[in-house]
Amino acid sequence: MSNSFQPIEFHFLTLFPEIFPPALHSSLIGKAQKQGLVSFHFTQIRDFAKDKHKRVDDTPYGGGEGMLLRADVLHAAWKSVLPKPTKSARTLLLSPQGKILTQERARKLLKYKKIILVCGHYEGVDERFIDRCVDEEVSIGDYVLTGGELPALVLADVVTRLIPGVVGNERSLSEDSLERGLLKYPQFTRPRDFDGVEPPAVLLSGDHRAIAKWRSEQMLTRTKKKRPDLFRALKKK
Repeated sequence: MSNSFQPIEFHFLTLFPEIFPPALHSSLIGKAQKQGLVSFHFTQIRDFAKDKHKRVDDTPYGGGEGMLLRADVLHAAWKSVLPKPTKSARTLLLSPQGKILTQERARKLLKYKKIILVCGHYEGVDERFIDRCVDEEVSIGDYVLTGGELPALVLADVVTRLIPGVVGNERSLSEDSLERGLLKYPQFTRPRDFDGVEPPAVLLSGDHRAIAKWRSEQMLTRTKKKRPDLFRALKKK
């Protein structure tokens, strides 16, 4: 871990905090917590409801389907996590209207000490909360989920594994799919013969220069075939 790196605090504003611990306490993410590289905190939005029934949502002005999370309740929950604005904090709303989460966007979040993830639910969120408190809306894809909890988990996972020291072999990060705008090359392991098929001969040759060349070619070929959108974007750079 770099001496200059400060651990990241993730704060989840959610109606369903019970969703998170099983995923966040497992695998590399769990190890990252034990190493003190990252911490996860959960704020139950309903705790900040102002009436005896703990209502967090209401019908939209002007009519329409569904219910909206109230700005006053969300704002109170948000203020409990971030009493004073600071440049070291970033508030993200998980929303299908946000910009698509990418490796590049995730890497930019490493500079923040505190990342607040607002998990929307129901039909949406009162726009006044977004205007006042949200720095950025983020989506994990062009589809709609029942809430922002799963996208928040995805974002936390993507960012956490980029923290120096989380992935043991940091060279593997540089070779990840999408890290350079390309998909990763095909990979093979034992057994050498599987159902009559062996790995490409070059990978068994011991010629590291030839292997590197083959992998670079495969990254281009695979990206062009599987993700032509990425390939076109690469050619424009």
